[in-house]
Amino acid sequence: MKKILIFNGHPDKESFCFALAGSYRKGAEKSGANCKIINLIDLKFNPILTYGYRKISELEPDLIQAQKDILDANHLVFVYPNWWSTYPALLKGFIDRVFLPGFAFKYHKKGPFWDKLLKGKTAQLIVTMDSPKWYYWLINSRPGHNSMKIGVLEFSGVKPVKINSYSPIKSSDETQRKQWLKEVEALGNAYAKSN
Repeated sequence: MKKILIFNGHPDKESFCFALAGSYRKGAEKSGANCKIINLIDLKFNPILTYGYRKISELEPDLIQAQKDILDANHLVFVYPNWWSTYPALLKGFIDRVFLPGFAFKYHKKGPFWDKLLKGKTAQLIVTMDSPKWYYWLINSRPGHNSMKIGVLEFSGVKPVKINSYSPIKSSDETQRKQWLKEVEALGNAYAKSN
């Protein structure tokens, strides 16, 4: 049975991201996957990596559980809005505190290389934006997508990382949003059925 862990990085519980996370879960569970959603806004943790990697702050219980859930999952799904071309501070703080040396990666004592400690997992990014997709790609060079895919997940050994963007949110109507919810449900269903 596939084990899917869905992170919702939007702080607003009335946001469209909450509906998208639920749709992915619905689609995956239709095909028998075991899914868990973590709404980051519900976790109790300090999002600031106070000392960088010089001294690792003690993890709060919610972050300890999140690390256990990540290790237990086959597939990680991140649902979040694109703000200022990247992602919300809530999600950035979660990554800073959770994807730590010794958990997500381990630098070699000599040389520039590192061990990728989350190998064997795959990921899906579901990103909402107000900017048109072409503008984000052509003008902004997709900094948030690159950061999550390359800088965080692939750096930690998670591969492949697929990205689906939904935009523009601000001008979308109910019909368009229902279509996007169906598409995301189909994504979850397709992953759960995959080999």
